[in-house]
Amino acid sequence: QVQLVESGGGLVQAGGSLRLSCAASGGTFSSSAMGWFRQAPGKEREFVAGISWSDSSTYYAASLQGRFTISRDNAKNTMYLQMNSLKPEDTAVYYCAAKRGYSGSIREYEYDYWGQGTQVTVSS
Repeated sequence: QVQLVESGGGLVQAGGSLRLSCAASGGTFSSSAMGWFRQAPGKEREFVAGISWSDSSTYYAASLQGRFTISRDNAKNTMYLQMNSLKPEDTAVYYCAAKRGYSGSIREYEYDYWGQGTQVTVSS
């Protein structure tokens, strides 16, 4: 059983940056592909970024236009999401997720474990 805890959310002005962290415990982090999802008020949860277990493959939602970067440090059992040039429409609860196997996925249902989420609010 993998436990995931997100941190790093908060309130930031448009154009600013935040780095989210996802700390994993209770499982084999280095053999799990990981992902970030987000859910804005009144909207469905959506894929943000994914990374394979060796971090050799990364995936992003096309709408991000290169503003976010996903990474992981297997020695620290931690995944990160660097978010730059933030926009008010990035306001959401951000969730990290883990799935068994090498490859990441954009599909929510393929993930086996989820964190509780961290709130990101971008003011205009």
